[in-house]
Amino acid sequence: MASNTATMGNLPSGAGICTTIPDILYLPELIFGGLVWILVACTLVVPANPQAWVMFVSIFCFVMTFIWLLVFACGMHNNRSSWAAADFAYHGIAAFFYLSASVALAKVTLDMNNGTNNRNYKLDISAVVFSYVATLLYFIHTILSAIRWKSF
Repeated sequence: MASNTATMGNLPSGAGICTTIPDILYLPELIFGGLVWILVACTLVVPANPQAWVMFVSIFCFVMTFIWLLVFACGMHNNRSSWAAADFAYHGIAAFFYLSASVALAKVTLDMNNGTNNRNYKLDISAVVFSYVATLLYFIHTILSAIRWKSF
């Protein structure tokens, strides 16, 4: 009987990353992280510092998640427990970064609400929502990666 979760003490490779938990979360993380990146890039950057942090986090996490996806897809982890620990550590850091960026972006967005119905405000609201979704995905991936790491 085939299981859709990674077996204990086993890291998936190849197409297995599309059918195992937590690795199936790579694609939604890339999608929502890319949406945050695009939406923040489309807005007028009035307070540059918080939105620059959001851009850094979204680009950094997008690139690193894509690289991490390739490492797992190519099987370069050689099923070592150190890669499971690194997977847990990376996703924990990414969740923390995204949480800090989400809070900063939400604060900037709330401050720019002047009662008008402008385009930048709507884009920033969308970016805040997608940023919190990305935070949640990375957090769930962190928990599931910790469980997998502890099973090695």
